[in-house]
Amino acid sequence: MKFILDHIFTIVIVLASGGYLLFAGLGRGGRRASPLEATQLINRGKTTIVDVRTPEEFAAGHLRDAKNIPLADLGTRIGELEKSKSRAIIVVCQSGARADKAVRQLAAAGFADVVRLDGGIAAWQTAGLPVAK
Repeated sequence: MKFILDHIFTIVIVLASGGYLLFAGLGRGGRRASPLEATQLINRGKTTIVDVRTPEEFAAGHLRDAKNIPLADLGTRIGELEKSKSRAIIVVCQSGARADKAVRQLAAAGFADVVRLDGGIAAWQTAGLPVAK
């Protein structure tokens, strides 16, 4: 007990930073899927792939059958995905940051099964998986 009283400020800082890290980790939108897990979801069917990169990035290489809706346009074009509400949606970007934002937007719009490709197209290509052009 004496240790706690002598080091109360240190303990508070440790608990606060640990709580923040836990909160930040839990706050990420949706599930994450590695390239292997995403491949398994795609092979099972009933998935829609949404690539939120710019059209130029998309043209350089994308997952087969992916629909390109840039993150900046997602809010206005989300209606294009209404038919996919009953399907799993895999969101892809270059490294994962934009996909995280898109997953939160889609979840807020009522899409239940939204998955972010962990590491984005960069991780997909690193894994040696094919891209379409």
